Amino acid sequence: MKTLVLLACVMLSANAFAECATNAGGETVCGNGQTTGGYNRNTGTAWTSQTNQNGVRTSQTNQGGEAKTMNGKGVVEGPGGKKCYRSATSHGCN
Repeated sequence: MKTLVLLACVMLSANAFAECATNAGGETVCGNGQTTGGYNRNTGTAWTSQTNQNGVRTSQTNQGGEAKTMNGKGVVEGPGGKKCYRSATSHGCN
């Protein structure tokens, strides 16, 4: 399953993104400003991220995590269903 998700990310990256680079952490990151994606070969984690017209960035990983963020505030849900948040004045998990 991981291989299939990785292959899909690589195919999308090759077609949708203009530039790709490998950072110091070993992640390959591609993006066009509105949509980005990458793969960390050290952990086997692939991810994609998109920004909508309101400036909210939605990021997802191949392991089931999802985050919605804007201006340093957001909500993240892990693969097990645990949700955490960060607002201007507080943060926490349920």
